[in-house]
Amino acid sequence: MSEQIKHECGIAMVRLLKPLEYYLNKYGTSTWGLNKLHLLMEKQHNRGQDGAGIACIKFDPRPGSKYINRHRSNSNTPIADVFRWAYDEINQSVNDHAERRLDVQWLKYNTGFAGELFMGHLRYGTFGKNNIQNLHPVIRANNWMTRNLVLAGNFNMTNVDELFNRLLELGQYPVETSDTITILEKIGHFLDEENERLYAKFKAEGYSKKDITSKIAEALNVSDILKQSAYNWDGGYAIAGMFGHGDSFVFRDPSGIRPAFYYQDEDVVVAASERPVIQTALNVHHTQVKELMPGQALIVERNGTVTLSPILEPKKKAACSFERIYFSRGTDVDIYQERKRLGKVLTKTILKAVNHDLKNTVFSYIPNTAAVAFYGLVEELANFCDKIKKDLILAEGANLTPARMDEIFKLKARVEKLAVKDIKLRTFITQDNARDDLVAHVYDVTYGLVNPGVDNLVVLDDSIVRGTTLKKSIIRILDRLGPKKIVVASSAPQIRYPDCYGIDMTKLGDFVAFNAAIELLKEHKLTHVINEVYLSCKAQENLPKEEVVNFVKNIYRPFTAEQISAKISKLVTPVDCKAEVQVVYQTIEDLHDAIPNHTGDWYFTGNYPTPGGNKVVNRSFINYIEGRNERAY
Repeated sequence: MSEQIKHECGIAMVRLLKPLEYYLNKYGTSTWGLNKLHLLMEKQHNRGQDGAGIACIKFDPRPGSKYINRHRSNSNTPIADVFRWAYDEINQSVNDHAERRLDVQWLKYNTGFAGELFMGHLRYGTFGKNNIQNLHPVIRANNWMTRNLVLAGNFNMTNVDELFNRLLELGQYPVETSDTITILEKIGHFLDEENERLYAKFKAEGYSKKDITSKIAEALNVSDILKQSAYNWDGGYAIAGMFGHGDSFVFRDPSGIRPAFYYQDEDVVVAASERPVIQTALNVHHTQVKELMPGQALIVERNGTVTLSPILEPKKKAACSFERIYFSRGTDVDIYQERKRLGKVLTKTILKAVNHDLKNTVFSYIPNTAAVAFYGLVEELANFCDKIKKDLILAEGANLTPARMDEIFKLKARVEKLAVKDIKLRTFITQDNARDDLVAHVYDVTYGLVNPGVDNLVVLDDSIVRGTTLKKSIIRILDRLGPKKIVVASSAPQIRYPDCYGIDMTKLGDFVAFNAAIELLKEHKLTHVINEVYLSCKAQENLPKEEVVNFVKNIYRPFTAEQISAKISKLVTPVDCKAEVQVVYQTIEDLHDAIPNHTGDWYFTGNYPTPGGNKVVNRSFINYIEGRNERAY
């Protein structure tokens, strides 16, 4: 994606199923669990650049000792920092006693991150301050082991106000209104209730207070706690949780918006936000890594029992298509093929944009995540060329000569790497967006490959959100090559609506597609539509989310996708640009053809999978009209 947007966080969980000595004997290291957590998080680095956190729970702790340990970092290298801290503590503790490195019980009771249950989180914050308090895992502490809760998640809730008010009705007084603390306190409330119920039960049966704690740990029903906590959640989420006594869970939203995968064998249970990271960390085949189903929780009890429990009734699956287009690692066996198909199905539209002139067209992509889709485009261009070659050879018939055959075989797509991002410059510029001259040079180009005034230039991008980078940087620098025409092709459809489930796309006014539609309404003297949509949104402002309709769709309804694309092309063309500029997009139909199992497309279509989405998009439009530069949820 040529424009930086922040997106979903990443979660990782490791539960060791055997005594710690087992891993030392089998794998030759006393930190096998910590090592696996480290690898899972490093392989999900794409999901977190704002911060990282890790937590560990020790089973059967000695009285008076710390059994929940956590460390978080918001530095420029957060993953490295948290694990350096964990490993350094271990290394320093054994400096003068090398034999202790092989004494897993000594390490367990004398260092923080030697235990049986591990959790990790990577934050790519969508809003708010990037301070330690915003980082996961978060902890709800209690002197009762079974009331401690550690939580980390990849989520955004659309109905935080509703959930917060529900906590007030339950008699709580939360100190924050964020969805993280709201969810933590909601689960914590029903965890407390379950503890109280079981305490009363076992007390009535004559157990001592000391024995009751272990009885509660054995009887705690994690599934029921989650069912009571989550019944009115509205959003996309994959949440990992640990209780102080050792039960743990990973829970996915009922629409399957946010991804979650897991793996289990006799040694370990592992969960993460992406499948290939588990494959790499455990060296297992992709068929051994399972997807956690919508509305389902993976629950690992303290005794090692693993269950898949239905928590919420699954809805029509609306797994986020952006995960496949851009966010998740392309090393996944399915995602790689899907991204190639995105490039393939876009080929006809691109060829039409250059009038099928392969001889005078150079094809490239905007690094780096568009590369796989570009491979698909190149393959389809090769198929197109092969068909033309076959037709030409057949047309020659008996008149075909070696010279003519050589001429025919010369037909192929001109594929080059033209645009190169200057990462260091990009990092520097983010500190001061006013330096337009630096912004214009975020990308550099390879000179001498384009015939000035003759060649078309096609660049493939993952998606186009704001259009700012196109106008201020990419098109300006490509225009220096002197092409006759610049075609920017997006492997994703037009982004028209805000996301409210984790991606940093919250304000309608930021979207170039929305601005194009507004401009078209003005040009066609249809400004009354803008006012009508505003009044309709205002009329629904206080309705329950279940009754709200997405009226913002009416902004786009008068125009075809091609008309909006044409207006976008004009909006992103710099005033001094010499080349003709055309922006083309993937169609919704081709998107679903390329990615059939991830149909969540609300940012393209406005079809939100939860009622809260409609409320958010209407609020976003109200904010736009009223000039409020703020989030809609």
